[in-house]
Amino acid sequence: MLTLPALAEDDWTSLPHLPDPEGFAGSFAGVSGGALIVAGGTNFPDKRPWEGGTKVWYERVYALEQPKGTWKEAGHLPKSNGYGVSITTPEGLICIGGGDATHNFQEVFRVAYRAGQVTLTELPALPQRCAFMAGAEMDSVIYVCGGIETPTATEAMNTLWALDLQHLDKGWKTLAPCPGPGRILATMAALEGSLYLFSGAALKADAEGKPTREWLKDAWTWQPNQGWKKISDLPRVAVAAPSPAPIVNGNILVLGGDDGALVNFEPKDKHPGFPREILAYHPGSDSWVGLGDLPFSLVTTPAVEWQGQIVIPGGEARPGKRSPAVWMGRITPP
Repeated sequence: MLTLPALAEDDWTSLPHLPDPEGFAGSFAGVSGGALIVAGGTNFPDKRPWEGGTKVWYERVYALEQPKGTWKEAGHLPKSNGYGVSITTPEGLICIGGGDATHNFQEVFRVAYRAGQVTLTELPALPQRCAFMAGAEMDSVIYVCGGIETPTATEAMNTLWALDLQHLDKGWKTLAPCPGPGRILATMAALEGSLYLFSGAALKADAEGKPTREWLKDAWTWQPNQGWKKISDLPRVAVAAPSPAPIVNGNILVLGGDDGALVNFEPKDKHPGFPREILAYHPGSDSWVGLGDLPFSLVTTPAVEWQGQIVIPGGEARPGKRSPAVWMGRITPP
């Protein structure tokens, strides 16, 4: 389990940028063979969306073997993919679901990095197509919650699925759904035998039948054989914060996230970015505190433990704008 003291802006250092001038949002990321792996994701390579730009999905897999090294192209995903769940295991990075412009996916596979290349191993598929969900691993079981079945869905799911990595032959198990609203872009964590689900956005149809978001700041915990329990709301909405959320001295960190306050900000190309505040949840007291600010504003990106530190590899810096920046947060004071 990752533990570290509270992080402030000067606790973060910049790693080599991802080898794309735009960077990516919605990538898969994790660790395999000692290397940091970033795969897939999306960007707008030509124009911003409000200028008529088209979102492009990618399938490239990149590897960074050392913090001061150089990113290498190490292979490709089976197809262009983004906005799934990333889980690092001792055997490699597990990529779950996701989708592209027209379809969401059921596929689950493991990415293993050796000798400069990745190999992919198919794992049991999800019960249904799913993207924009959250996930975490606890006691060798992967849990996935929420998401949407199709890119144009106007209602999010509240499903909870589990895959026992020690018994892959049994496939995914459907567990009791979260009692709260179905949601996309939530943040999950696992700590001391409990799962935690924070924030995200519910969906509903607008007057034209298109999906529109309802911003959520509720929080839930789940335990095997006990089910779901409501816990204290977040101090603010934190949609698409890096996930799985890191653990800090028995606290769960929510790193930034979109609070929805500037969703209609104009002019769009002057958007100042998303909140940088670190929120910490303490399960013992069921309470939240602020732990200072981040030096970056990045959402729709995983949080990865690598070489004993937290890594945030790219993401969405503001609506329609990605970032190639990769940040590493230290665990112990210098």
